Amino acid sequence: MTLKEIQELIKLVAKTELSEFRYKDSEVKLHIRGKSYVGNGGNNNQGGNGPSIINVPAAAPAYGPAPLSPAPAPTAPAAGSSPATPAPAGDDESHYVEVKSPMIGTFYRSPSPDKEAYVKVGDMIKKGDTVCIVEAMKLFNEIESEVSGRIMRMLVEDAQPIEYDQPLYLVDPS
Repeated sequence: MTLKEIQELIKLVAKTELSEFRYKDSEVKLHIRGKSYVGNGGNNNQGGNGPSIINVPAAAPAYGPAPLSPAPAPTAPAAGSSPATPAPAGDDESHYVEVKSPMIGTFYRSPSPDKEAYVKVGDMIKKGDTVCIVEAMKLFNEIESEVSGRIMRMLVEDAQPIEYDQPLYLVDPS
């Protein structure tokens, strides 16, 4: 599915009375909530601002959407977040696995500035765990890990613009 096709689907959901739209194929899982979505106790998660993509991981192994509230861009690093960690001297990183961004956007370590980061250096993660949020076109997308292991390094600063396929974390799978 191309970016243009996704954009056209978003426009179509915005123009219709659809509350939710889900699409899945071998490469993409897409979940769009329209402006008439009434989930989470009757609260419209978008505040009537139109559709949002809730989860668009590249080939995500399991799908379990959680309602997201858009987080404003933080003005200072969130509590518990640390700058991207430098490589320790003499540390062999050849066996580490990179968690990469599946899209272009702005990287956020936590769901909002007043919340803790999804993961920190030293945390154990498993395949499918949410590790960050990427904001793209005012849509907040949870990024899930495709590997299990321990977070060894954070390669991106909070609220930093990122590119497609850019490494975000180094994970020790052993």
